Formats: sequence, C-alpha cells, structure tokens
Amino acid sequence: MATLQSAIHGAPSSVAVIIPSRPDPLVVSYKDLVAELSSFQQKLAAIGITKGSPVSIATVNSYEFIVSFLAASWQRGIAAPLNPAYKQDEFEFYIEDVKSAIVLVPRGAYASGSPAVKAARKFNAAIAESYWDPEKKEVALDVKELGQLQGKGKQLVLKPEPEDIALVLHTSGTTSRPKVVPLSHRNLTRTMENIQATYELTAKDRTMLVMPLFHVHGLLCGLLAPLFSGGSMIVPTKFSATEFWQDFAKYKANWYTAVPTIHQILLKNRTPSPLPSIRFIRSCSSPLSPTVFHALEKTYNAPVLEAYAMTEAAHQMTSNPLPPHKRKPGTVGLGQGVEVVIMNDAGDILAQGQEGEICIRGENVTSGYLNNPKANKAGFARDGYFRTGDQGKKDEDGYVIITGRIKELINKGGEKISPIELDNVLARHPAVSEAVSFAIPDELYGQDIGVAIVLKPGARLSQEELKKWVADKLAKFKVPKKIYFTDNMPKTATGKIQRRIVAEAMLKQETKSKL
Repeated sequence: MATLQSAIHGAPSSVAVIIPSRPDPLVVSYKDLVAELSSFQQKLAAIGITKGSPVSIATVNSYEFIVSFLAASWQRGIAAPLNPAYKQDEFEFYIEDVKSAIVLVPRGAYASGSPAVKAARKFNAAIAESYWDPEKKEVALDVKELGQLQGKGKQLVLKPEPEDIALVLHTSGTTSRPKVVPLSHRNLTRTMENIQATYELTAKDRTMLVMPLFHVHGLLCGLLAPLFSGGSMIVPTKFSATEFWQDFAKYKANWYTAVPTIHQILLKNRTPSPLPSIRFIRSCSSPLSPTVFHALEKTYNAPVLEAYAMTEAAHQMTSNPLPPHKRKPGTVGLGQGVEVVIMNDAGDILAQGQEGEICIRGENVTSGYLNNPKANKAGFARDGYFRTGDQGKKDEDGYVIITGRIKELINKGGEKISPIELDNVLARHPAVSEAVSFAIPDELYGQDIGVAIVLKPGARLSQEELKKWVADKLAKFKVPKKIYFTDNMPKTATGKIQRRIVAEAMLKQETKSKL
C-alpha cells in the first residue's frame, strides 16, 4: 500500500469533507471525493503534469486545496503548498526553489495580477485558477498560461509508488536558509497510521480543521489521518474564534488539533453552552504551558494531549496518550510509531533521565533534505537517527521532556538556561497573557535573559514586580535582566511564536526608543 491513493479508507456513502463557509455548506461523500480526485488527476495529466512535476498550491483551506493536493500526488507529481498570504518576493523564493511546473491560484487571482501570479510568470511556471464550480459541481482547473508546460502534451494518468515524493515543504528557517524537506508517500502514510493509532481514530470521528493546509500539522493530522481512518473533517477557510464552536457543534465534530495560540484565543472567548461532547483536544507545533493545559481541560471537560512534531518527520513523533493512560503536562509524551533516543554530541545514546539531543528514527522520517549534503551530514547521526535540534530528556516513565532548542538555550556565563522553563513560569503570573524568553547580548556574561510579555487586557505590571515574582520561584541566575512589554507577539502564519523573530523585534524596538 503506502500511497495516498490507496490510503483513503472511508465507506463510499460516508461524509468525508464539510465546507461550512459557503451560502450552502458543501458536504462531500467519500465516493464523490474519490471521483473528484480521479477527474482532477486527469485534468493535470492533460496539461502535462507527470512524475516529479512540482505543483505549487497557493489557495486557502478549501475543497479545491484538498482535491488539488491529493490529485497531484496521485499523478506522481509533487505537491508544494504555499501560504496564500505571501508577498511576491516570498512566492518567488519558493517557486524558484522547488522549480514549480505549475502554480494553482484562487478564482480571480489571474485578472487581479496577484503576487503568486506575478511570481509564477517570472519563472515561466504554468498558471491555473482552481476553484469549486457550483454549476458543474466540480473543482475547476482553469489554465491561464501554460508556461513551461507549453508543448509538453497530454501525459498518461499514472499510479503513485511508495517511494515517490508526494510533498515538499520548507523548514521554518529560524536559524538559516529554509531547507527543502521531501516526503514520500511511504513517509506520509506511516504518519497517518501512527496518528490513527495514537488517538484511536475511527469512521465515527470528525475533526474541526483549523490549522492551515500549507503546514504539515494541518495536512497530516487535520486532513490525511482522518481520511486514513474513514472519518471526516469540517474545513472553514480560516480560523475564527467566534465561529469555531458554532461549526463544531452544528456539524458534530468531536476533536480538534491546534497550536497553543489558538487554544489561548478560544479560552479568551465565550465557552459554548451547552458544551459539545469533545473526545480529546490535541496540541502541537509549539510548547503548551501547563497553565493553558489545565485551563483547557477544566473549561472543555476533555483530555488535552500534547504532541511533538517536525516537518522532517512528516509531522508527529511523540504524543501523550489517551485516557486511561497517563498524560503529563510539561511533557510531549511517548514515541508514537517511532524510536526516540537522547544522544550526546558524539552520537552516543544516553541513559534515561540524562539530558541531550532528542533523536528519532522511523519510516515517517524524510530520507534527507533536497540538494543539501551539508545539512544532511549535520542532520543525521549514525544508524540513521535524525537529529531534531531539540534538547531534552526522558522521565522515569519514558515521557519526553523538551528543555529547549539547542541553538536557543541561553548561555549565561556557562549556565545553560531553558527558555521553555522560563516561559512556563512566567505564564503562571495572573497578569501575563503570553511570555517568550530569549538570549540578549551581555558584556559580563556573554548572554543574559530577555523576556517579551503581553499582558492580559486591563492588567498592569512593572519590570521590577515581575522580576521579584520570578525570583521567588527560580534561582537567581534565571531572573530576566530585561523585560519588554508589547501589545503583539510576532508569530508565524501558523500561530507559532519563534524566539529569534521575537528577540529581533524587541531589540529593534529598544534601539529605536534610544534614538
């Protein structure tokens, strides 16, 4: 098996996808989804898409995104989802980097000369609008320019192989140029199996898909795992805190997965009444503070399961298990279908409880970055273990505790300080809404601690008050030197707070204030 084409397991008459954001909701059965995928695959083949053709998709979460993504992989093409909110320069970087054969854009994007259209034209990629046509009741592929596909001619309709690259995504590039991660059908289907097993997903389960589909979190856990288990998903075009619980209850969802930022936004909004039946809430892609963990469980009367994932692992690596097994706030749980070890710099596996680099090995892990031998050499240890770049340890039950990114640890005169530990302590302050710790330059220690703080509405707090509060809870050397109060925390498109970006923004703000 091990291909996306063979991994869609729903009964023909069962609901696969619900799109609530139209005048009349679009409800798609598995039978209709498979027929649509076959039809769209034929459309792609007709314009020249074949094995290895990169298909860039620059549309919002939608039925047309789902169809174009899966159909491209069925045709042995390589799906390359892009954030539709990118500027032209960003589109140019990604389109050139993956050598896109075609760029799919929303209806009207061509006439308006959208940034994606201009970027595609610069690199002679074909341009097509992809959208749901309610009259024909199909996903249209309206080709506007054939570009490099001109003269290529109609191709055979193909059947994918397990080792074909189905998807390429870029790393976040927080410390270097973004790297291209190729993921095969085998990588993806193994993660689908792992996620289904972890959360015991069945055809009875329905998720509220609010993570963007250009990100591995939304693609694998929100979209592919439900399809693999024969379940279904509700797919709004974007996350809306005011509509989330309305749609969740109306269409009878029973679980969702999201980043901590989305959980916090939901907690700030009115709790639905009556409370829908929630089987579990999953959190992933950035650390979940124990404070938010407990608030979620108390508010929504559901188990909260924190997971740990990376693009290079086709998303999930570890997760806290469902009840009645232990779930531990402050940990990311146990390996799920993958081997997890802690290694030292020399590549030796450390004993349980010792701290080092978290490394993994499994069928879900990429075989290596594209055209980047230097990154591959640094990224893989002996015996095929992938180096995550995260520092951590295993507790007495084997649960993984992440103590920080190796490159983000604060080295204060030789004392290594975990920014995650500081974040979790700061988040417990009653006036603090969000907190991010990071290294700042220091003449005496080399590095000291900076903290960016967003206060809760109406709250007041001084630097000295917060420092004193931290000093009562942590060793003196962990008390921040500098506290930056801000109204907004810089985040990625998926709501993930990146320390480096926050640090740069706060230091830039400080420099401006001194001028």
